This record gives sequence, C-alpha cells and structure tokens, in this order.
Amino acid sequence: MKTVILIGAQGKMGKAALTGLGDHKVITASRSGKGTDYQVDITSHESLRALFKNVGAFDAVVNAVGHCEYANFVDMTAEQWELTVQSKMLGQINVVKIGLEYINDRGSFTLISGIHNVKPIPGSIADATTSGAIDTFVQCVANELPRGIRINVVNPTVLEEAWDVYGPMLPGFQPVPGKLVGKAFQRSVDGFINGKVLFVDA
Repeated sequence: MKTVILIGAQGKMGKAALTGLGDHKVITASRSGKGTDYQVDITSHESLRALFKNVGAFDAVVNAVGHCEYANFVDMTAEQWELTVQSKMLGQINVVKIGLEYINDRGSFTLISGIHNVKPIPGSIADATTSGAIDTFVQCVANELPRGIRINVVNPTVLEEAWDVYGPMLPGFQPVPGKLVGKAFQRSVDGFINGKVLFVDA
C-alpha cells in the first residue's frame, strides 16, 4: 500500500481518479478544503510546501485539477490567459518541483491535461495550449527526475459524469465513464511507466 496525495479530490476528475486508487492510503486535498483532509492552492508555492510538510512521508502525488478559462482567441483577455497558465500549467509544474523535495524515493507524480490539445473546439485555445504544454513537460522532465521518481499525465476526454455541463460544448464527442479514467491514474501510480501521456478517449 502506498500513501497517495490526491489534489483536486472534490472535483469530478478527482473523484474519477479516486476510483483507481482503492488499494492505497489516499490523502485528499482541494482548493476549498471542504470535505478533504487538507486545503491547497497549486498556484501558491507556500500552500504546496505546507501541504507536503504536513502530510509527511508519501509515495505518490496525483493532481486532478487545473483551472482553464474559455473564450475565442480574439476575445481572450490577458487576465484569462494568466489564470489558465498559472493554474493548468505552472501550478502543475509547481506540484512536481516542490513535491520533489518531499516525495519518497521511487515515488511518482501523475498530472492532468485534456483532449483539446489534440481535438480542439471553439473557445478552448487556453485549455488546448496548456494541456499541450503539460503533455510535453511530462515527456521531457521524466528524463531529469532523480531517485527513481516517475511522472506521467492523464489526458482524458469529457467524463460521462460531467456531460450535463460540458456536453453542449462538445458536439461529436463521446464521453467516457469516470472509472475508465480512474484506470489510467491507476496505471500511472501502480505501474512502472514513465514520461507517458495516457490518453483516455472513446
């Protein structure tokens, strides 16, 4: 059994990830802290450092959160770009950079991207750009992590559990059940793969 920190545990993607972590001790965290063990803001170095210090020894970090703003490119404001880049991209890089100081030898990180970098839709420019950046980051940084530490990223399509919210934006897309996405997180945490983009699509 591993000790796994799950960030974004209260969201639909976090709950999907949780379905694949049943064999482990899971410590949950979220931005609000409501219903989870800890509160954390991945855009804050201080908040992440406090989380990792308070948890103590752990074997894996699963991040299932990254805020994205949606608008057409010509309408996207600098503030919307900043929010998306700080959360979806730099926030996840922070998780790895700071987490490296605390994670056990031969531990693992699993990040989240999203299908829009390979199947873009109108208004998804910021999500597509930052998801592509995270996919690339993971493939590159896997070659640089010390102490046998691994890293992967789950790149899912829309969840069945979120179809009522996102379905109107995604004509022609087939949603997948959260448990299927959970299997991808499980492969990352429990396997030996490293530097992989785990696509979950219909």
